[in-house]
Amino acid sequence: MSTGAALELRFGRYRLRAGLWPTLATLALLPLLTGLGFWQLERAAGKQRLQAEYDQRQQDTAVGLGGDLQDAELLRFRRVRVRGDYEPAYQILIDNRVHQGRAGYHVLTPLRLGASDMRVLVNRGWVPVGPDRRVLPAVPPPEGEVEVDGIATVPATGGFRLGAAQPAAPGWQARWQYIDLDAYAASVPFPVQPVVVLLDPDSPAGGYTRQWARLDSGIATHQGYAFQWFSLAVALAAIYILVNTRRSEDAVNGTDRG
Repeated sequence: MSTGAALELRFGRYRLRAGLWPTLATLALLPLLTGLGFWQLERAAGKQRLQAEYDQRQQDTAVGLGGDLQDAELLRFRRVRVRGDYEPAYQILIDNRVHQGRAGYHVLTPLRLGASDMRVLVNRGWVPVGPDRRVLPAVPPPEGEVEVDGIATVPATGGFRLGAAQPAAPGWQARWQYIDLDAYAASVPFPVQPVVVLLDPDSPAGGYTRQWARLDSGIATHQGYAFQWFSLAVALAAIYILVNTRRSEDAVNGTDRG
């Protein structure tokens, strides 16, 4: 190996001779770029697995929710049918929900399950932001007993979050940034089932706009990002090889710039 070169290889009439810093930079970036590509593919595969589980559980008979605390994982994606009374005093609106390009809220209202002390949060759908963001839209639920049909979902708990779900202010805060069932259960004077029921689009139980996104939505986007990361890795490797490869005759003739 020649002085000043971190790598020198010969392939017939060609020689690859690269310096230390370009080699180190390439060795550092190639695994990063390919790793990002595989990460995007895994995200796409994860959404496909969730959608397959969702579709399979839609074939099961709807289950009820009683006064005993249920296992969230056993309820995930199951169809549920419950009866009870909405309690608007502890209703929350999840901010920054977008529908067809418009900002708004998801309306989550606790439903008291029969005569028990247990409640379950029902996502009654999307409503737009009003002309003044300081004033929350009026979204009263129906009075009296209602029958709720929907899908039990388990809100995500991982990932990076900007701030807490519930504003740090005195008194009950109806505007939340995202749903955190543990935080909600700690803020109310009653037990809560560990799922949120997405109200069926056809249900008459006091719903608003309910166009629930499929769990596999965005797969094409993840695959597109993966292709971009892999393309950058290939381009980096190609540039490294092309820039640092010369014909052997160049070295003999004294025209090698390596």
